[in-house]
Amino acid sequence: MLISSVYRPEFIKVGLEAENKDEAFEELVDYFCQITDNNAREEILDSVRDREDKMSTGIKKGIGIPHGRTNAVDDVYGVLGISKKGVDYDALDGAPVYIIFLMLAPVKDEAEKHLGLLKRLAELLEEPEFFTGLLAQNDAQSAYGVIRRHEDIFIALN
Repeated sequence: MLISSVYRPEFIKVGLEAENKDEAFEELVDYFCQITDNNAREEILDSVRDREDKMSTGIKKGIGIPHGRTNAVDDVYGVLGISKKGVDYDALDGAPVYIIFLMLAPVKDEAEKHLGLLKRLAELLEEPEFFTGLLAQNDAQSAYGVIRRHEDIFIALN
């Protein structure tokens, strides 16, 4: 599964305002619900928080990958949030998070897609230029361009 097919420009929020992890979850879920006209805000938030309670998804320097599985969505969705000031995320390394890849998946039948997306994202995040490129962007379309370029390079090399 392509990252660029899930984290499309309309699902990218540059200028995340949240100061902490819970505010970031709320801001990104609100953004998702607004874009998709989904009225299941609390159910979606609960799925993300339940997963996060098991272990922080702030797994790599400056990056968080919160995710949740819920019946409130019918496909795999991603919302990318970019914060210039950083978010207090309770990350494993204790450092703030600047880029948050929120991922939502249905409870049924999408485990393979969800895991494939996590794997592809982890591979792209091994490239430091991917992180710095995203962080330098000031709008959703430019951030999407960074995703496409890095994904195209990764595909060509593998």
